[in-house]
Amino acid sequence: MNGILITFEGGEGSGKTTQIQKLVTWLKSEQPNMNLVVTREPGGTEGAELIRDLVVRGASDRWQPITEALLMTASRHEHIKNVVEPALERNEIVISDRFFDSTTIYQGVVGGVDAEAVAALTKLACGNVVPDLTFLLDMDAKVGLARAGKRDDGETRFEEKGLDFHQKIRNAFLQLAHAHEDRFVIIDATLTSSEIANIIRRHVAKLVAMKDAT
Repeated sequence: MNGILITFEGGEGSGKTTQIQKLVTWLKSEQPNMNLVVTREPGGTEGAELIRDLVVRGASDRWQPITEALLMTASRHEHIKNVVEPALERNEIVISDRFFDSTTIYQGVVGGVDAEAVAALTKLACGNVVPDLTFLLDMDAKVGLARAGKRDDGETRFEEKGLDFHQKIRNAFLQLAHAHEDRFVIIDATLTSSEIANIIRRHVAKLVAMKDAT
């Protein structure tokens, strides 16, 4: 596979969607002949989107963490096989709003599902697909939840798990990012939108140049 996989991670309300849109706009202007695939998890295919509705809507205690992990894995496998792998094989850039790191944190570290079990599910769903670059948009969980509360998409199940849960999510993401500094870039999500976008562009430009040189 010769394509590039870029993923965005972070707590609720950290601004991932906005920054993905900015990155796509910039890439299209800089590389008009470059093929881009913009996707999300859970989701990305018709079947995976159906699973998404099961996971992100309803009561906060609707599912046990293991059930969540299994649902996420099923959605991810459909996503990988039908969207991500084909795009990478076509030498395209794939930009995903969340990927397997979210399951590692939400259902694994914070949810309590055994780390070896989560790793096995990730391997089952993804095979050898690993992001080339992951941006972690980091911010205080209380601020992020306040931002997320302004959305009106009905996808509030995780937001309703409470501040303590999301503080743990933030801390776990930071620990994961520091453990995988080869692909993670931690960005202060309280910076201005333009400042964040500029940081992202610099790293993506460097990655694209490295790929072009190989």
